[in-house]
Amino acid sequence: MKTVTLDVADRKAVTRRALDALKGRRQGARISFASPELLFSVLTIKRWELVRALTGAGPVSMREAARRAGRDVKAVHGDIHALLNAGILRRTEDGRVEFPFKAVHVDFMLHAA
Repeated sequence: MKTVTLDVADRKAVTRRALDALKGRRQGARISFASPELLFSVLTIKRWELVRALTGAGPVSMREAARRAGRDVKAVHGDIHALLNAGILRRTEDGRVEFPFKAVHVDFMLHAA
């Protein structure tokens, strides 16, 4: 199963993973955010629903993404662009969008202030 991990990581951790990958150590698919606040501002409830609707669906048109999410095309359009800009969704050569994973794992820890 192709799984992506969404996590909160500082630049040092991301750099370390990149260097390990260059040395041939498998890292797995990962999308990192600088803070929990950034993760939650990008992945709003409606965008989570959209990601869930597209998980395992393969490439779809924007209209099909809206249909799967049970939402208006215009509203989904804005969310798709936000998720494309964040690197969560990808655009295919024929203009469709996809979330190329079958599962999502979210990993972060909150520490005391």
